[in-house]
Amino acid sequence: MYLLILGIALMVLKYLEIGFVAGLSWLWVLSPFALAVVWWAWADATGYTKRKEMEKMDQKKQERIDKQRAALGIRTKRR
Repeated sequence: MYLLILGIALMVLKYLEIGFVAGLSWLWVLSPFALAVVWWAWADATGYTKRKEMEKMDQKKQERIDKQRAALGIRTKRR
């Protein structure tokens, strides 16, 4: 996501010819988009995104369980 924001910012600065970006080649300005594609391909190929999604779901599930136990007056497990 950060690479996309950087790419959009650089593209706008290049188009409006603002600052040092005006003198850069379009290749350098558009390179964050290529890096974002590489990052997404790597993250999907290695299972990184799925693993992070599962960790978030497990954390939310544990928070719901702890909240329900606290409402019932049951002690929660300490980790």
